[in-house]
Amino acid sequence: MNPKTQPIIYKSISELSRQLGLPEPLHPLITLVKYDTTQLSRDYAGRSFLINFYKVSFKKNFRGQVKYGQGYYDFEAGGLAFLAPNQLVTMSADEQAYEGYTLYFHADLIRNYPLGKTIHQYGFFAYAVNEALFLSEKEKNVMVNLFDNIATELDTNTDAFSQGVLVSQIELLLNHSNRYYNRQFLTRQVIHHDLISQLDTYLAGRFAEPLRSITTVLEVAKHLQVSPRYLTDMLKSLTGQSAQQHIHNRLIEEAKFMLSTTQLRVAEVAYRLGFEHPQSFNKLFKRQTHTSPSAFRQSFN
Repeated sequence: MNPKTQPIIYKSISELSRQLGLPEPLHPLITLVKYDTTQLSRDYAGRSFLINFYKVSFKKNFRGQVKYGQGYYDFEAGGLAFLAPNQLVTMSADEQAYEGYTLYFHADLIRNYPLGKTIHQYGFFAYAVNEALFLSEKEKNVMVNLFDNIATELDTNTDAFSQGVLVSQIELLLNHSNRYYNRQFLTRQVIHHDLISQLDTYLAGRFAEPLRSITTVLEVAKHLQVSPRYLTDMLKSLTGQSAQQHIHNRLIEEAKFMLSTTQLRVAEVAYRLGFEHPQSFNKLFKRQTHTSPSAFRQSFN
């Protein structure tokens, strides 16, 4: 296999900085690249990297057309993209892709802080690249200030408070990102409601035929061409329900229809909906409706 097609694995921020021709990090567990003052080496353009730390990229002028599910959205403002550890990232060959900032930080930086236990709640680290956060001019200015504050702290002499301050600044950046993502879900309701309609159409088609297995969030997200976490966060923002809850609600509605209009036994209904064991179906039905499938059916007799 051609070694140039193999991803380059980086386990430390210092190693990554050396390879990309960046200055030596001022802290071993975090570094901030400001592309207006730092020239990135182009030797690895087009190559893929596997990095062992978190990455937050901010582009000041993120122009173009991005696909959301089956639709597209035109944007001209800046954008943010997030990557969790052990994810592949490809170095762009486009010079304009490096206008802005990139923040790298290792999990060890936050491990002994509350953020170390809650960072998994920031679902955007699991979003696909085409589900980036796009910012208004006002939001972009807020983000620039946050990145600049991190840069200032890194340039300050390290003391007993440095790490705690840096972790607090990262958490503030992530909380603002959460706020702006929620705004993005709301301001793009037309696109997202269309996505929900496609979801319901897909589920209706799935339930029209006997299923071999229970419909999963991963399956539905793949069909809609969005990431599972983005689908869940979008649904929660607009409907208050996760993707799993949405699927379960549609499944139970289909079960109610079968129980009230057919002579299928409860076990047969369970098998048609993809349950391997009727007991699992009974448990879900009772949790959702507070009554058993048999009792629900009897209420129609």
